[in-house]
Amino acid sequence: MKTAKLSYQYLLILHALIALAVFIMPFLSKIYALLIPVIGIVIVHRNKNKNNEVLLVAAYLVGAEVLFRMTGGNFNNEYVKFTVTFFMLAGMFYSNFSLGAMIYIFFLVLLIPGILLTVSVADISIDIKKVLFFNLSGPVCLAICSIYMFKRRILFSQLQNIFISMGMPIISTVVYLFLYTPNVRDVVTGTQSNFETSGGFGPNQVSTILGLGMFVFFTQFILFSKSRKLLFINGFFLLLISYRAIVTFSRGGVITAVAMIICLLAVLYFVSDKKGRIKFTYVFILTGLMAGGIWTYSSLQTNGLIAKRYSNQDAIGRQKKDRLGGREQIMDSEIKLFLEEPILGVGAGMGKTRRMEFKGEDAASHNEITRMFSEHGSFGIFGLLILFVTPFVLYINNRQHLYFLSCFVFWLMTINHAAMRTAAPAFVYALCLLSVQIKNPEKTEQAQ
Repeated sequence: MKTAKLSYQYLLILHALIALAVFIMPFLSKIYALLIPVIGIVIVHRNKNKNNEVLLVAAYLVGAEVLFRMTGGNFNNEYVKFTVTFFMLAGMFYSNFSLGAMIYIFFLVLLIPGILLTVSVADISIDIKKVLFFNLSGPVCLAICSIYMFKRRILFSQLQNIFISMGMPIISTVVYLFLYTPNVRDVVTGTQSNFETSGGFGPNQVSTILGLGMFVFFTQFILFSKSRKLLFINGFFLLLISYRAIVTFSRGGVITAVAMIICLLAVLYFVSDKKGRIKFTYVFILTGLMAGGIWTYSSLQTNGLIAKRYSNQDAIGRQKKDRLGGREQIMDSEIKLFLEEPILGVGAGMGKTRRMEFKGEDAASHNEITRMFSEHGSFGIFGLLILFVTPFVLYINNRQHLYFLSCFVFWLMTINHAAMRTAAPAFVYALCLLSVQIKNPEKTEQAQ
């Protein structure tokens, strides 16, 4: 047990040092991005994926993606989605997959008409390959991850290790953010999303991954802090990540994290006995105090501007007409495109082109749901129905998956404000499909 605790603490220190190294020597980011899949391949091949090592490697890549992007480590925008997809396919090669997962192969088939339509209607000025990769890499990654994880048996402790694997590079990300902008007050001048507090990268994506980090370290804090020392360490990183997520001024990731935490607390409360519920009363109170404290500190550091941001006001307190930063107009245009072409849609990736032609709006969709409607038509609706219904059908006989609702909420809320720009929503969605057991039945029987 001591060894496990020490290794956890050393990993936290190691990832803080990785951030420092990348900040001092940015070229190390590309080496870091290359080493992870190389080391991952060695680990998976050596163990023949007997313990689902591909999930740990993929989770780590998901957690590191935003750090790669903000430090120039990405070889291309879809690098992590491609590598995660590769590891899921490798996992299937070593460990096969459930026949029930064919439903997600059908989901992929539903994307084909939209692809064929794009190839047939796109003019010579459009880079079809780039358009298709940008818009379909996320759904394809989701489908492949889902095929691998569909009803795959795993212990709850192993699931937590997957989340820790995601969480470690998020520590590197948050430490890098502190090095990039140590004094938040110096760079916060308005209520718009802030690139300076987001490491010079997109606040929306930084907020998303930090929100996921908030959930990871919240679970560590309330469920896996077996000593006061670990309680302090996990609580410290939870507060640290929460603060940096808030001061990105991008609300999506923070609100998503809060929703995930509420879902988890609700599930834990209802599965607990009477004594457990009494203990959880203290957890609720402590969570509320921590939330109040970090919000107050964030408000002080931003001179009250963060409160105005969440109230949808500008720097001088005027109410903004647009609540979603221009996303409403894009969503509205996508619904109109669907109504124009309800059967096949306008073609995969062609929504942006059509908006540019008719309205002069050069903006990609931030909402995966309306994008699927407009670009894939009725086929997109059937695809979304598969994604919505299948996890809940599995959950009927999978009630020990304590993180199910939190994972599903992360996917649903993230694709509504950040589409599938990163691999995180695809991978976390697939985690909903795992068949989770709190304890290993074989070991329980042996103990008796």
